[in-house]
Amino acid sequence: MDKAKRADKIATVILYTVSAVIVAILAFLLLYILIRGLPHVSWEFLTSPSKAYQKGGGIGIQLFNSIYLLLITMIISLPISLGAGIYLSEYAKKNWVTNVIRTSIEILSSLPSVVVGLFGFLIFVIQFGYGFSILSGALALTLFNLPLLTRNIEESLRAIHYTQREAGLALGLSRWETVTKIVVPDALPGILTGVILSSGRIFGEAAALIYTAGQSAPALDFTNFNPLSVSSPLSIFRQAETLAVHIWKINTEGTMPDGNAVSAGASAVLILAVLLFNFGARAIGKRLHRKMTSA
Repeated sequence: MDKAKRADKIATVILYTVSAVIVAILAFLLLYILIRGLPHVSWEFLTSPSKAYQKGGGIGIQLFNSIYLLLITMIISLPISLGAGIYLSEYAKKNWVTNVIRTSIEILSSLPSVVVGLFGFLIFVIQFGYGFSILSGALALTLFNLPLLTRNIEESLRAIHYTQREAGLALGLSRWETVTKIVVPDALPGILTGVILSSGRIFGEAAALIYTAGQSAPALDFTNFNPLSVSSPLSIFRQAETLAVHIWKINTEGTMPDGNAVSAGASAVLILAVLLFNFGARAIGKRLHRKMTSA
């Protein structure tokens, strides 16, 4: 018994040590990026357009493109993932078809983003004729995002105890009403976690967007609300260099005199945006969970 307790304590210490090292490395990387980049961040930097061959450029258009592309991608991918997750968790029978579906999801989730980008370039940009556009980027990122989000939603729904479903059926609710009014609201925190994780991947993605959304950020007229105009911020058919692509472009082309400062500032903004989105989404999710479940 003493040996078992000693082994348990040693294993616990090792696990805590490994966790602390990982957290310390992550904290160091975040602090390093923020300390390097925050001194270059200002309101003018966040709102002014970028400059290729001059100093003093900002990231206003790239930041807007990143947020807008994230919104379009989630509008496309979330309903599909939610429907697929509900089907696999609540309705799909255990047979070879569902096994193939789950295996395909696992394979797709491990694809490198550059492969998804090249596929999106061949299909959406060339074959469908959408060109380098927000729509092509959103569709490519949907393919990149669906496996992770679908699997997370399925696991969140499966984590809800079967007695919750039995209680809904016992009250006379149909199976669909039980799923939508009891199971899904109770699984909302887990679903939101999946949305946050996938949104972070989308917001920081560069490789897939280089080949689909493009590497340029045309000037936008924020008073133009015509979605068919290439200068309108609402258009999904215009090229859209995102923040992550902009950082990659600065560090590869080397045409910007103050490229190091702009890259550092953009990296800090990217980190802060992901953190703020995560914390904000979690807060909203908790309020929605309390409201929908009366917990």
